[in-house]
Order: sequence, then structure tokens, then C-alpha cells
Amino acid sequence: MSDKEMATIYLFGKKYDVPAELTIMTAMEYAGYQLKRGCGCRNGFCGACATIYRIKGQNQLQTCLACQKKVENDMYIATLPFFPLVKQVYDVETIKPEQQVMMQLYPEIYACVGCNACSRACPQSLNTMQYIAYAQRGDFRACADASFDCVMCGICSSRCPAGISHPQVAELARRLNGKYLQPQSQHLLDRVKEIDEGKCEQLIQALMNKPLDQIKELYNTREIEK
Repeated sequence: MSDKEMATIYLFGKKYDVPAELTIMTAMEYAGYQLKRGCGCRNGFCGACATIYRIKGQNQLQTCLACQKKVENDMYIATLPFFPLVKQVYDVETIKPEQQVMMQLYPEIYACVGCNACSRACPQSLNTMQYIAYAQRGDFRACADASFDCVMCGICSSRCPAGISHPQVAELARRLNGKYLQPQSQHLLDRVKEIDEGKCEQLIQALMNKPLDQIKELYNTREIEK
């Protein structure tokens, strides 16, 4: 054993000894796994590293994002890079923010048994069952706010006995909220128009040529519209 503290883990049933300070994601890479389907921090999208694990001697299955959770000794790990969520097709330009939209597109939400397994499994610590309750009664603004930090990993749905596709329900609520319920931002509309007309090209190029620390400072001290 090296000077580093090591942990014994099992990736898809195969045993590996990895440095104990690594996250599950970096431990997988240390063990030789190449992440083909890009996660957000690997030039893809956040939520793609959904993971189910169990510690030897414990019965309970745990859930996490592989980029957030450090390895533990005797951890049995299986990633869940895709979960078959039901994604209904709709035209946001024609649907309206009315309760029957959820009844038509995602009727399974009304089969929720209130077990709260979805909330307990969420790696973002969202009150998932609550935002589904908002969706049930057509409160799309509240559903959008409560689900704002969802990364669409699908862990909640993998634990749901009613087969609800929680991330897709939340996405619909956020789209309805943004399209119909939130007040329009004239500042944003004006800036999009300027971009379309090519008036921002010089500014974009100037920003791209700045060091990263200056870009971060500009972002952190930007003027935020009330």
C-alpha cells in the first residue's frame, strides 16, 4: 500500500483499491473507466453521473451524483447514466398553463402514494414530492421554483412506485412558468435583439480574450436586473 490512504470499492461488481480522497467519478477514472457519455464536468450535461451504491454489511441502497460523493471503504457502486423517463411531446406555443395540461400529458402524477422516496433519493436535496403536489394542482410557478435546481438525473424516478417522471413534469412546469407566468424582461429582449443584429460581437471577442479570473470577477460583480 502507498503512503496514500486507500479504499476498497467495487465498480459493477469488480474490486478496486483507490485513493480514499477521490470522488466516485474520479475513482472510476483512476480504475481505468473512460466516461464516454459526457457528464457536465466532463464536457457534457450535469446529472449524467447518477449513482446507486451500498456499503458492505448495510441493506439500504443509497443514491448520489458520482461527482459529489467521496468513495468509502467496501462501497458497492453502479452508475445510472440514463433512466427511461417518459418525455411527452408538446408545443409550448399552443399549450396553456392550466391544470388539465398535466392531466393530459403526465396523468401518472395523480397516482403518487406520498411515500416521499423521490425526495429522499434526490442528490440535490429537493422536496420532489412537494413540487409534484404543486404540479397536481396546476401551481406551475411554485413547481418551477421548487424544482429549479433539478439536474434531470432521474434518480427520483428510479425510486418511484408510481412510475412518475418527475424531472419531465418539472421541466414542463418551468417552461409554462417562463412562457406564460413570469413577467417579460425587456432588458433580456433588448439584448437578444442586439445579439441577433451582430452588435455584441466585439464585446464577446473582448471577453474571450480576458483571463479567466477577470471573467469571473465581471460575472460576480455584474448588475442584476430587479
